[in-house]
Amino acid sequence: MNNKRILPPTIFEIAAVALVALHLTLPIAILVRYPLNLAGIAFILFGSVLNIWADQLFKKLNTTVKPYGSPSAFVVQGPFAWCRNPMYLGMLSILFGISIVCGSLASFIVPIVFWIIIRTRFIPLEERSMLAAFGEEYVNYTKKVPRWM
Repeated sequence: MNNKRILPPTIFEIAAVALVALHLTLPIAILVRYPLNLAGIAFILFGSVLNIWADQLFKKLNTTVKPYGSPSAFVVQGPFAWCRNPMYLGMLSILFGISIVCGSLASFIVPIVFWIIIRTRFIPLEERSMLAAFGEEYVNYTKKVPRWM
């Protein structure tokens, strides 16, 4: 495994910084004003809880959270019962929440770009790993549980 690969949490952190930077440097139009922008806090909290919950399940079952690693356990409980990618959904929710709090049009670009990167670069890789590791069991899971929600 190449340890120099950029992992999703790093992309998330870069996205969060870029989001705020875009808001501060390019506040083209304010879409969400105070006090409605405070609704973004709910998205931030939801995403944070989702990430912590999913991460704890991975630790409890002693399997990797890294998309380049080989899964050793098939996690289907907790948020994985209704979403195949709760960590990514959590990160996306946090970014969307920050965008709402910022309220500017430019800040909403970042969650979209983050979603595209995760959807095209990491999810296909993880789905191939899951299929290789768990075969038909994983295929059946994908038929019942959506990627995002």
